[in-house]
Amino acid sequence: MTTHAAPQARPADHPNARQEAIWNGPVGRHWAAQQDRYDAMSGDLDDHLFAAAAIGDGDRVLDIGCGAGTVTRIAARLAGRGRAVGVDISAPLLDRARARTAAEGVANVSYELGDAQTHRFPAGGYDVAISRGGVMFFADHAAAFGNVARALRPGGRLVFACPQPASPDIEESRALGMLAKLLGEQGAAASPESADARAAMASLSDPRRVRAALAAYTDVDVTALTIETYWGKDPADAVDFLLSRTPDASVPRVTRKAMEDTLTPHAGGRGVRMKARVWLVTATRPS
Repeated sequence: MTTHAAPQARPADHPNARQEAIWNGPVGRHWAAQQDRYDAMSGDLDDHLFAAAAIGDGDRVLDIGCGAGTVTRIAARLAGRGRAVGVDISAPLLDRARARTAAEGVANVSYELGDAQTHRFPAGGYDVAISRGGVMFFADHAAAFGNVARALRPGGRLVFACPQPASPDIEESRALGMLAKLLGEQGAAASPESADARAAMASLSDPRRVRAALAAYTDVDVTALTIETYWGKDPADAVDFLLSRTPDASVPRVTRKAMEDTLTPHAGGRGVRMKARVWLVTATRPS
């Protein structure tokens, strides 16, 4: 059954205090409320992530920045007689993770509220560490990955995905840039919290920075992947979701129509989908 670990006490100015405030505020609550949408958005990554992680029966798995725990629960099922632990700084997302885990009856899962950069993990306590887009938010990536390395057994594996740089030749980047311009023209730009979260998401987009942050590991590999992200069942549904990120904004009908028109070329029988590019990163803790 799931367990609720007590949060570790930290000073108010600890390294990731800004991200902790963001993910325990409106941004974190929005992600928790829209869990299914965000999972569908990134779902095309799952097969790649788990193929690289090669989780086996009996493995002890750490999910870094686990959010609402969807990836953690998949890992737990793959681990069989093993277990999976998800760690995240967002209490709203972990509340969602625990509720969904209980509803699904996944017994070999637990969640911990904590900052993976400084969290006191058991030394050598995990065989595999994974993350689907949860490792970009650290103030010091090298310190965070070093802490995760200590949590892995010698020879343990690290596998994570993070975005490539935004570029106008990428469908998703181009469309989102056009949508942001439309919203900005109406004074509906992202809140400072949302803007800071999105800036942090791009913090590992340079593969040189990824490799520098993984100095504690060997066999580092950074592979480019093109995936499809899902934004809604149709353009109107996708726009509803996008506008839910700025609930206080008032957007006139003409702007909404322009947003739907921007997404129409990407709509089809499987919903609104756009090509995006990510890095799939694998590394090993030295034996």
